[in-house]
Amino acid sequence: MSMLGLKLPTDPRWANVASKNLDEILTDHAWCEQKAASTAISLIINYPEYTELTKEMTLLAMEEMSHFKLVHDKITARGLTLGHHRSDEYVNRLLQFFPKGGSRLTQLIHRLLYAGLIEARSCERFKLFSEELKDPELQTFYRKLMESEAGHYTLFLGFARKYGNRKEVDQKWQQLLEYEAQIMQEFSTGDAIHG
Repeated sequence: MSMLGLKLPTDPRWANVASKNLDEILTDHAWCEQKAASTAISLIINYPEYTELTKEMTLLAMEEMSHFKLVHDKITARGLTLGHHRSDEYVNRLLQFFPKGGSRLTQLIHRLLYAGLIEARSCERFKLFSEELKDPELQTFYRKLMESEAGHYTLFLGFARKYGNRKEVDQKWQQLLEYEAQIMQEFSTGDAIHG
């Protein structure tokens, strides 16, 4: 847990519930990958003057879409179709933490911290999931994705620290982690990646 900085581990029962609702989890996961790609593209659109960020977000968007394809392939291989997008209550709650407004740079820092935290939580949940699943193929699949998500978390946090005041950014990061731990107490055993 300490590697990701998360203040509250996921309730172990979540993985058990999730593994029994695999079809719902796969659909939710596919949409999470799609949203991660959208986040990367949105950062490019809104902050094109940050060249290094633009380069990395281009690669990230491509990687997240390749993950979307992998999950979608798993769904179709099971004879299913991708379900409709559901609102992600966890993310909606998380995005209420920082006050709206502020300078463009402040908004960028907040977006990077949100994205980093969402990746960290996804990484933690994929690890749990990979350990709980009985299907060896899906176990390996989620293990590999977990390693990838860990890299994304550090990427976002690294950019926030690079573009903002390091001390201020680290303070905001700790406050966001504390807030996220409170939210997680309400989202412990649902059939969604973050739910």
